[in-house]
Amino acid sequence: MIAAPLLVLAAYAAGAIPASFWTGRFLYGKDLRKLGSRNLGATNVQRVLGWGAAIPVGLFDVFKGFAPAFWFPVMDNRTAGWWAVVYGGAAITGHCFSFWVRFRGGKGVATSGGVLIAIGPLAAGVGAGVWLLTLLVARRVAVASIAAALSVPVTGFFLDLTYPIMAFLVLMAAFVVWAHRSNIRRIRAGEEPRIGDPLEEGGGTESESGSPGGDGRPGGEGGGQ
Repeated sequence: MIAAPLLVLAAYAAGAIPASFWTGRFLYGKDLRKLGSRNLGATNVQRVLGWGAAIPVGLFDVFKGFAPAFWFPVMDNRTAGWWAVVYGGAAITGHCFSFWVRFRGGKGVATSGGVLIAIGPLAAGVGAGVWLLTLLVARRVAVASIAAALSVPVTGFFLDLTYPIMAFLVLMAAFVVWAHRSNIRRIRAGEEPRIGDPLEEGGGTESESGSPGGDGRPGGEGGGQ
């Protein structure tokens, strides 16, 4: 049995793996912190590098949230629902505030989705459906992410999930909305780009603009998805 504190650190370290940054830097010779929205999430990967890079990066971000929440409670022999939430939360924190890139990152949507698949797969399925439908209609990833996040705790209520899981779903939804606050301002101003809009080099406009802890400005050091 592995001690829980060590697994929390391992979950953070797993979440902190900056797949988007490393893909851009080592495979394409581009620093995503300086291009597109300057955010280290899959949306900016798609915007700058294309779907061929964004799909594997997005899947990896999902997996690094799923793995700690699903497997770590088995490894430490703790079955209480809180522990899956703790490990999943540590992975999300690692993704948003990665020590590899000076505690920057993405907005946590994909990694949160991975945690959700582990602890509430039915709610995750509903959230994924809402995300896809909203994206097809609105063509804005920010709108789709917010709609999906808000739909998940509502779904969890009807599924009568346990209190620890419901608490996580509510906090996750609140965090996703907060992380997209700059996008909400741009949507209200009619300035938020849609999928397929031309990329503006160095621009700070996209679903994952800047980071949850920053304001999207060049060189901002706040955390991210």
